Amino acid sequence: MTKKERYQFVIDYFQEHMPNPETELVYDNPYQLLVAVILSAQCTDKRVNMTTPFIFEKYPDLFSLSHATFDELFPLIKSISYPNNKTRHLIGMAQKVMQDYNGAIPMTVNELITLPGVGRKTANVITSVVEQQPNMAVDTHVFRVSKRLGLVPQKLNTPLAVEKELIKNIPAELIHKAHHWLILHGRYTCLARNPKCRECGLQQICIYFHRLLKQQG
Repeated sequence: MTKKERYQFVIDYFQEHMPNPETELVYDNPYQLLVAVILSAQCTDKRVNMTTPFIFEKYPDLFSLSHATFDELFPLIKSISYPNNKTRHLIGMAQKVMQDYNGAIPMTVNELITLPGVGRKTANVITSVVEQQPNMAVDTHVFRVSKRLGLVPQKLNTPLAVEKELIKNIPAELIHKAHHWLILHGRYTCLARNPKCRECGLQQICIYFHRLLKQQG
């Protein structure tokens, strides 16, 4: 099977079985999404969704968040991983958007990564979800699934390298969907420790699955 055929098989499968994938973070606007994605680093979406309503009730917009103090915000996110850093990041992010971008969240990756708490992965998520830009956020799920399926070479050992390979081979208009396809597949089917290979509709082209079959003899 050629690389092009492998990608097409995966795309066709998800187009049929997950035609309209969405982030599992709950948000109403770009501000809320940005806060949620910053909080979601090394934390589950479920935990973030339990926490953000209290933040948005007290700080409904960037302006109010930019005036928050550490001692005011910290209690609202102390159940999130790395609460000290994330409290500082959220306040710093809001202040920088207000000061440098006139209160409007920028929508380019290069601008977003200038904000405290925003790395390339977060910037890719924001731009792809809000504006469906052809940007691919590579988290642990995308990294794992894309290698197991054989979409990217095993030798690629950085998220950026995987990101570039996926973008090169997925049609631009589908990249924002493919981001969710791979994340959700990794979250619920292609698990890190006990992947549900027998339930997976991608067995036919999956390098990881065929390697398992060979090992089992």
